[in-house]
Amino acid sequence: MQAALRWRWLAMALAALCALPAAATEIDPTQSRIGFTLKTRWGQALEGRFPDWRGEIVRISDQRRQVRLRLPTDGVEILGHPRYSKLTRGAAFFDADRHPFVEFVSDPYTEELLLEGGLLGGALTIRGVRRREVFTLEPAPCARPTIDCDVVASGVV
Repeated sequence: MQAALRWRWLAMALAALCALPAAATEIDPTQSRIGFTLKTRWGQALEGRFPDWRGEIVRISDQRRQVRLRLPTDGVEILGHPRYSKLTRGAAFFDADRHPFVEFVSDPYTEELLLEGGLLGGALTIRGVRRREVFTLEPAPCARPTIDCDVVASGVV
């Protein structure tokens, strides 16, 4: 398997970002999905997901928010391929025994980014290595993203 992943963060129910009264709001993992496409050296495109994860939206100021995600690597699944799931969790890829989490902390952003789409940068930590990554948010197809429609982000790591 190659180290490059195509991450899709689909249906991130990020709560009402423009009117959060609390300092932080948990993202509901039952209403949100975090998945990826893994390209093997043989040219296969395998769909994977993190079925059990935690995330929150932190209020930085009245206008700015920050996403924080923590994805357990021991539960990673390659859909329809249990053998690949085990390999992906193993020492050659995520190394779940030594690095139990993938973590992402976004840069602060405004609601306009959710509405208009654009780039969302942040710190992504995989296998204990922290790197700056940038994900692309699609423009919202509705006036109240996270409430009436999904927020969709993608990127290549």
